[in-house]
Amino acid sequence: MKFTYDAFDLTGVRTYPLASRTSKARAADFARPHVPGDGIAGWVARLPKILAAADFVAVVDALVAARAARAGIVWGLGAHVIKTGLSPVLIDLMERGFVSALATNGAGVIHDFELALGGETSEDVGESLGPGRFGMAEETGRLLNEAINRGVAAGLGIGQAVGAYLRDAAPPHAALSVAAAAARLDIPLTVHVAVGTDITHMHPAASGAAIGEGSLRDFRYFASNVARLERGVYLNCGSAVVLPEVFLKAVALARNRGVTFSGLTTVNLDFVRLYRPETNVVTRPVEGSARGYSLVGHHEILIPLLAAAAIEKSGSAQA
Repeated sequence: MKFTYDAFDLTGVRTYPLASRTSKARAADFARPHVPGDGIAGWVARLPKILAAADFVAVVDALVAARAARAGIVWGLGAHVIKTGLSPVLIDLMERGFVSALATNGAGVIHDFELALGGETSEDVGESLGPGRFGMAEETGRLLNEAINRGVAAGLGIGQAVGAYLRDAAPPHAALSVAAAAARLDIPLTVHVAVGTDITHMHPAASGAAIGEGSLRDFRYFASNVARLERGVYLNCGSAVVLPEVFLKAVALARNRGVTFSGLTTVNLDFVRLYRPETNVVTRPVEGSARGYSLVGHHEILIPLLAAAAIEKSGSAQA
């Protein structure tokens, strides 16, 4: 059967009054222009109550509420967060009571360690790979592995070991180190290593036994920290694979022991939305019980904005 060119008959099409419809965009939720001199709190208050802006405000509220209730705030940090200059912001949050525990991967602790030693980090891989120099900084390979080996032998996790080393050694730029601040403030820092992914594994001082034992010890500390977040907040900042996987396993252990996470807020913060963070942080852990948020943007902009908004809203003095 062949159809013909017939115009659809619009006679009798039904309409309804616009006012009777439920609409997603409402004037009451629109942004308001900035008022000069009103500061970050005024800027946040004037955001539209729509989509990502509404999510940003919800995350700020969750951070402030968790701090006030002492419900716990755990930050998962990819290495990019450290090397984009955010250590001072994170350390300030630690001092103000917005950080209950921290987790990072092997690259994160490497960048933090190099910053503490020399005030700089992040080599040009393309430039150094060809001549065989990539990853071969003497101090990074020798001293960081020594700190891990000695600390783990003394019963510490990798995060504790590196933090204690930097605190005691007091290198020139220790004030920039999240690990040193964690040791100074007695805030748990855990390091989750995938063997073979980090430049320190290329050095003769690297010990598979120490790295494996220390990282497994840190996973168990991390699982204990996550299990305390029944009404708290977990933020995954810039880790695409390792920390989302580690977080999911920690949640699984906590649920196995009866933790419901009914009041948990999870947040993924990165340049783009990726499968594992979206699945293992934003959706699965809070499905049917709580709320997950995805904030898309550059760490070096979003994290300072988030920190400033939370500090202003809480009226926070340093703890």
